[in-house]
Amino acid sequence: MSFLFNEIVFGPVSSRRFGVSLGINLLPDTMKFCSFNCIYCECGLTDKDQDDKAKLYSTESILTALEKRFKELHENGLKPDNITFAGNGEPTMHPGFPEVIDNTIALRDFYFPAAKITVLSNSTRLHKEEVRRALQKIDHNVLKLDAGSEEMFNAINRPLSPVSLAKVVENLEKFKGKVIIQTLFLRGIVKGVAVDNTTDAEIALWLKHLDKIKPSLVMLYSLSRETPEEGLIKVSGEEMEEIANKVRAINLDVEVYN
Repeated sequence: MSFLFNEIVFGPVSSRRFGVSLGINLLPDTMKFCSFNCIYCECGLTDKDQDDKAKLYSTESILTALEKRFKELHENGLKPDNITFAGNGEPTMHPGFPEVIDNTIALRDFYFPAAKITVLSNSTRLHKEEVRRALQKIDHNVLKLDAGSEEMFNAINRPLSPVSLAKVVENLEKFKGKVIIQTLFLRGIVKGVAVDNTTDAEIALWLKHLDKIKPSLVMLYSLSRETPEEGLIKVSGEEMEEIANKVRAINLDVEVYN
């Protein structure tokens, strides 16, 4: 099971978070390309040979597609509320990511000055200064933090390169609050191993991370689509609200999407 975007610019689509959103996919249209292999990812599992198989769009082709689509929408009188970098994996893995962000800002300012620019990222490339600088230029950095402990981080996100949760949190702190944290809660048994980031111990550790990061907003989710790994269970709306209240108790804004 997988859900892949088959073009660079898609939409606009109606988003419950971002209104009328124009999507941008910097990654291959035939496969997922990511530094994680999350057990819940709607794009499916990450191919272990992705570095050899993936064919990335050139930066030039991305910029051409962006300008063409922005111009078409403008001429048709369509104005997106949001321009969202998401797509088939981790957008910051594209080597031209900083240049694409700079050009997107310029195109947005010319065609849709009221639109916000958003990047949905898994937080694994924040050790690269050029990635952090690019993210700090946009309106909404929506960065993933799915676990409190290293063990749960590895069980849920299954990083494909050497990265620790502690280092992710350290890099998120560098944003000095100009960051939105996105967390997906779930539980279940995957390949015989229990996975649950909703336990009291996990939530307590996760809240400590949030208190260090001090994000402008925390977005909470549970499962909404089929998952590539079997045995996962959606967390109820009532329990999600209980978790949200714990976030509010440390004086952070929170939204629940369930």
